[in-house]
Amino acid sequence: MDASTLSLRAARVEDLAAVVALHAADAIGGHGDAWSDETRAGYHAAFARMQATPGHTLYVAEAGGQIVGTFVLSILPGITERGLTLAVVRSVQVAAASRSQGIGARMMELAEDFAREAGAGRIELSSNLKREDAHRFYERIGYVRSHAGFKKKLAP
Repeated sequence: MDASTLSLRAARVEDLAAVVALHAADAIGGHGDAWSDETRAGYHAAFARMQATPGHTLYVAEAGGQIVGTFVLSILPGITERGLTLAVVRSVQVAAASRSQGIGARMMELAEDFAREAGAGRIELSSNLKREDAHRFYERIGYVRSHAGFKKKLAP
């Protein structure tokens, strides 16, 4: 596959099953994603919330009519750094069979272009500590380690 012919576009509702399948196949992430009759409504609701929130877009990468990658790009206004607008990339996935073909690099390049067009002065992402291959990839394309991240689950 030639990554230069990769098609990147905002996801549509009919892409959700393929997007969830990419995440479900991720053994490292361990988010428990699965597309089923029981989970479908939750993913549809989440996608609708994302579409209704300015500055948050789910993207898909297509090659040969198949969705081979996905990410979320969020544009966030800020107050520090003289009001710097920040872009945050999340939920990055490339299909296992499509890795090491330039797809991830092309997706990140396009995410950076979209972020610049939206007025962002910096782009950030976080990555699971176990994703050593991903860390090497991000460093290879110019990202630097800068912060420790923290998470806390909130009870409903």
